[in-house]
Amino acid sequence: MAGSDQDKRPLLMVDVDGVISLFGFPWQDPPPGSFHAIDGMPHFISASAAGHLRALARRFELVWATGWEERANEYLPHLLELPGPLPFLSFERHTGPGTSMRAHWKLAAIEAYAEQRPLAWIDDAFNEACEQWAQSRPAPTLLVRTEPASGLVAAHTEELLGWAKSQAAPTAGLAS
Repeated sequence: MAGSDQDKRPLLMVDVDGVISLFGFPWQDPPPGSFHAIDGMPHFISASAAGHLRALARRFELVWATGWEERANEYLPHLLELPGPLPFLSFERHTGPGTSMRAHWKLAAIEAYAEQRPLAWIDDAFNEACEQWAQSRPAPTLLVRTEPASGLVAAHTEELLGWAKSQAAPTAGLAS
């Protein structure tokens, strides 16, 4: 179940790899960031993602939607100076017989957590099933695709903040 009943902000499902942890950039010309050992593996953490996520946290309830699952809270709130821990999703990765082939491996968990709340999802690996799901979802839904070499950038943040603002319920009475 998503957040508290009092939290009316839309959800922002946040992937890590390709959004915060960058890859695929030219090693001789890396983007701003630094390497960190996470579970014994090097991850190049974007220097700008932290500020973007802090700005987004004012308008969204952030939720880790990453294969890192609970491990995201072990490392990222500290590295990104985010309040933490954040809610995280756990994923069923088995797609055997009886499992709809339409499903992206994250969709069932995102759908169950979000219920009917508006949500945005930032990730580097959407497929056609994600697009179809977002279009058919009864609640407002925005998919924002990143490039793994640059991750979350200012243009994504502006798009997300504009979308969140459009989802806000009117707070002042209308003139009659």
